[in-house]
Amino acid sequence: MESYSIGVDLGGTNLRIAAYSHQAGLFDHVSMPTRLDAGRDAVVSDICQAIRHLLDRYSPNKSLAGIGIGSPGPIELPEGRLGHLPNFPGWDGFELRAAVGRTLGKPVIVEHDANLAALAECKLGKGKGLGLDSLCMLTLGTGVGGGIVVSGGIWDGMNGMAGEAGHITIWPDGHACGCGSHGCLEQYASAPAIRRMVKEAIAERGAPGLAAMEKVHPNFSSEDVFEIATAGDPDAMRIFEIVGRALGIGVGTLINTLNLPLYVLGGGLAKAWDLFSPSLFAELHHRSYVYRLTGGQVDEHGHKAATTHVEPAALGSDAGILGACLLPFTQAREA
Repeated sequence: MESYSIGVDLGGTNLRIAAYSHQAGLFDHVSMPTRLDAGRDAVVSDICQAIRHLLDRYSPNKSLAGIGIGSPGPIELPEGRLGHLPNFPGWDGFELRAAVGRTLGKPVIVEHDANLAALAECKLGKGKGLGLDSLCMLTLGTGVGGGIVVSGGIWDGMNGMAGEAGHITIWPDGHACGCGSHGCLEQYASAPAIRRMVKEAIAERGAPGLAAMEKVHPNFSSEDVFEIATAGDPDAMRIFEIVGRALGIGVGTLINTLNLPLYVLGGGLAKAWDLFSPSLFAELHHRSYVYRLTGGQVDEHGHKAATTHVEPAALGSDAGILGACLLPFTQAREA
């Protein structure tokens, strides 16, 4: 029988559940809003109902390899116990793996969602395209996640909390973060950060283009800001310049620390790559001597140095769910 897996991508805004096989890729999926306001039990119920729907449809004719869940971190692994999630109030200490496994009566694997996006980019996306099996990925969305893959496997750290790059300090006296610190990368390179910076710009200097956008779209999204920045609004462009600068500082820190061959930026805000990448690379050249030494230069003997790649992600919004689906197959091989 053909093996298949079920993956869950638990996001702060949307919940995605999909069925996957190596032969067919993603061949069925269920999507819905994440009902955070209804509480964690309601969200778990939604997850389990969607998984049962896929199990009932495909298990009679296919062999289930496993169920993988990607969740925002930090997460204690392998227990699947959630830590302090700034964007998931009331979920601290929640036993996500046990709750879903107990309801379904089946074993479940939980992993950091950014690690799963990184795994998918390594196996099926940018890493595969460049022939590389190690990378670090930042996911820019409701928060900023970080995932690390080394030699084809997820690097979880001591107990699953490696890769919390969204809480690298960018400006020590900067904006307060939900993690308890100040000036974290997440406060300058996430969708909520874009909204906050728009409101700050309007309050501080009028920002007529942004003010007009807010008047028409009071619940504006980061994509609305992206659109007027693309059209040339200077205040909107300045916000994405700040995003790029913050990412340059954060990625430069990761390059200096990890010395991996590939750093990938994904998530919804990665669509604005053309707007923020100039300031990102300018900051990288300033902040990271490792990047300056490994940018593909040729030495005096004509030999090309090993190259550090900083690239936009290839898989778009499917990276997280693909990684969740790949997880059972990957763990089965490692076992």
